[in-house]
Amino acid sequence: MTNHETRGHVSVLLHEAIDGLRLKAGDVFLDATLGNAGHTLGVWKRSGDEVAYVGLDADPERVAYARKRLAEAGCRAKVFCENFGNLDRALVEAGISKSTAILFDLGLNSEQLESSNRGFSFLKDEPLLMTFGEVKTGMLTAQEIVNHYDEESLEKIFREYGEERQAHNIARTIVHERKHKHIGTTFELIGAIQKGYRGKYPKSIHFATRTFQALRIAVNDELGALTEALAKGFDSLSEHGRMAVISFHSLEDRIVKRFFRNQADAGAGILVTKKPIVPGDKECGENPRARSAKLRILEKM
Repeated sequence: MTNHETRGHVSVLLHEAIDGLRLKAGDVFLDATLGNAGHTLGVWKRSGDEVAYVGLDADPERVAYARKRLAEAGCRAKVFCENFGNLDRALVEAGISKSTAILFDLGLNSEQLESSNRGFSFLKDEPLLMTFGEVKTGMLTAQEIVNHYDEESLEKIFREYGEERQAHNIARTIVHERKHKHIGTTFELIGAIQKGYRGKYPKSIHFATRTFQALRIAVNDELGALTEALAKGFDSLSEHGRMAVISFHSLEDRIVKRFFRNQADAGAGILVTKKPIVPGDKECGENPRARSAKLRILEKM
C-alpha cells in the first residue's frame, strides 16, 4: 500500500500516519491490517532495521503477497495470518510483550474487491460469500444471511450497518425473490436490490453500495472485531506508545472516536489528533477512495 503501489492498491494518509506514530530506534511497529504491506514498507523506508515489524492480515492471499514483498525489500517483518481481533495472540507468537506503535487501516483492500472471487464487488458476478478469509465449514456467508435471515433481521442489518434508507423495501423484496429462486451470486442480489428500490437511485454511489457494505460488515463482524482490537491494541501499547486508526465510514469512525475519547477522559491516553486528519485535494484527486478517510491518533499515558 505505498503511494503508487503495485497491483493497484494505494495507501491512504501514508505519510500522515507514519509521522503521527513518531517511531524511533528500538520501537516495535504493529501493522494490524497489513494488506499489501504498504504502510509497513513506508515505515521501513524511514526507519530500516532500527524498528521491529509485526504484520497481521486475515486474508491468506494478502499475507502471502505481503511476505514476498517485504522479503524482496529486505524488511525482516514477522507476518501472521490473523484477524486483528486476535492481535494479542500474534504478539505472543512473535515473542513481543509490548508494541510502541500500532496502525489500523480499516479500508477494504482493493485486491479483495477486484480479485477475491468472494463477492465483495457488485461489478462482477461472483459467489455471494464476502468472507475475508478462506471459506470454511460452518462459516457465516452473505449467501446464508440473504437466503435465511428473516425480513426484520435483514432490514436491521441494512439499516444499521449500511445506513440504507431503503432498508425496509430491499429486505422485503429479497424475502419475496428468494421464495422463487435461491440468491447465490452478486448479480442475483443486485437484481433483488434493484427491484426493491423505490424512487430514484442515488447519483453519488451505486444503489447497491450500502447493502453490500452492510452484508460485508455482518459476515465478518467488523464492528465487533474493531471494538475488541482497539481494546487489545491499547492494552498492548507501552507507555507513550501511539495508536493510529484510518477509518472510511461513519460507523467505524464513531467507534474509534468513542474509544479514544473514553481513554482520554479516564486519563489513560492523550488525543494526539483533536480532530481527524483527512486527505488533501491532491491525494483525493489521485485516489478517489481516499475521500472518506479519517485518521485519528491516540497516545497511551
